Amino acid sequence: MDRQNLTMRMQIRRLTRLMNAFSKKRENLWAALYLHSAFCNLCRIHGSLRVTPAMEAGIGDDVREISELLA
Repeated sequence: MDRQNLTMRMQIRRLTRLMNAFSKKRENLWAALYLHSAFCNLCRIHGSLRVTPAMEAGIGDDVREISELLA
């Protein structure tokens, strides 16, 4: 869990301590968090698994594109 929190803080600019890209609305922050979570689970191939976490869990059967997440 700590590793996941570190990854989110490092990759999402809205969560860094000295930030310029802050969210004025709570909805925008949640949208950024959900998009990052979906990207990590559906689009990014995990280093040791060699597949996405969703494919490993049996939820998905292919690597998604970012454009599919935004549609």
